[in-house]
Amino acid sequence: MDKKNKKQNNYAFIDSQNLNLSIKECGWDLDFGRFFVFLKHKYRVIKTFLFIGYIPENKKLYKYLEKVGYVLIYKPVLGNGNFIKGNVDAELVLHTMLEYNNFDKAIIVSGDGDFYCLIEQLAKDKKLFKIGIPNKKRYSALLRKFSQYFFYVSILKNKLDKQKKASGK
Repeated sequence: MDKKNKKQNNYAFIDSQNLNLSIKECGWDLDFGRFFVFLKHKYRVIKTFLFIGYIPENKKLYKYLEKVGYVLIYKPVLGNGNFIKGNVDAELVLHTMLEYNNFDKAIIVSGDGDFYCLIEQLAKDKKLFKIGIPNKKRYSALLRKFSQYFFYVSILKNKLDKQKKASGK
């Protein structure tokens, strides 16, 4: 079989808090179901990991995300109702490396510079496909070195805005 017809084996690793909060800063809400389909069709992603803080009250949301097709990786959260901390950076790096031999190319979705070393290694090994930057106007300067891999989620409002679906547009 030639390379052109070879099925691509791409995995996505998503920092859900960075994605969600960055899109909210842009003034809209991401439709996670549409985003899953976008990654699947646009970048031929066959497995999508979503790293998310676990809050018992959000069980309905988690069930929806799993139904859509995400593989959820939970992080226990700390804090109270006013301030909740559930940083998933270590989990995302760890699971990317645990899955390393199972994918051909990776998509990292986050604008967080804490992923610099992971992205650098994936690029060096020719296993980096794309970096999904949630907010085109606000992301870590550390990632600029990898700008040739960028796609910007914030410019996809017409395709991925939750309100478009709700209003039937």
